[in-house]
Amino acid sequence: MTYDSRPPSALTIAGSDSGGGAGIQADLKTFAAHGVHGLSAIAALTAQHTRGVTAVEVPPNGFLVAQIDACFDDFRVEAVKLGMLATAGVIEAVARALDARGGRGPVLDPVMVATSGAKLLADDALVALRERLLPGCRVLTPNLPEAELLLGWRIPSLEAMHDACAALRALGAEAVLLKGGHLEGGGPRVVDLFADASGTRAFEHARLQVDAHGTGCTLASAVAAQLALGLDPGHACARATDYVHRALLGGYRPGRGDIMVLDHFGAAPSHEP
Repeated sequence: MTYDSRPPSALTIAGSDSGGGAGIQADLKTFAAHGVHGLSAIAALTAQHTRGVTAVEVPPNGFLVAQIDACFDDFRVEAVKLGMLATAGVIEAVARALDARGGRGPVLDPVMVATSGAKLLADDALVALRERLLPGCRVLTPNLPEAELLLGWRIPSLEAMHDACAALRALGAEAVLLKGGHLEGGGPRVVDLFADASGTRAFEHARLQVDAHGTGCTLASAVAAQLALGLDPGHACARATDYVHRALLGGYRPGRGDIMVLDHFGAAPSHEP
């Protein structure tokens, strides 16, 4: 077997979730469900379960870069997914490491707002993310509160979501998948908008009355997996939103509370083109 014929790999650079529902753990399960070899560089360690985060440790930036370099030095990395990057220093280290490797931009899941609405990034880290990672990213996957932080204005309607997609692309993203689950007045359907140079399209799914953990991580890593398999961003995002919907339908509650985690393998897609 030649090097080029070996399976494609996708690299996640994100935080570890000790509860297994989100972060690196959700990303690796998603990659595996798509038939993609999963690689990881851990940017933060969390003591976490389905009910919350109790502690966070950020490893030295040099060690994070060493993890990234180790992955690129041995594997055929076809896609990179970025998740929780806690500080401006971490963001700068990741940006420099990826710049040195060239290639297509990453899938950027701008983990900035907790489900509770709490802001997770300091102002300098938000600026670093906007200036160092957003320009040139291949697909940006914010939810509405995250898009509002990036843009500095409210997104109260579907019409405003269209405007936000255009504004986020103007900041440098090649494509945007703006998640509409938080839209006020929701209704029975969740509308996610995908926008690239060719225009904007909507992906719609029935709204599920579930409280789930790890959906944003799973969606972004599903997009990265589909890109690693050779799909273009539009088709990758369409398939990824379908995958997350199926994974939510099969979700289960492993902890003491009512928070669900996704059924990554039960939702595994077929690998037909």
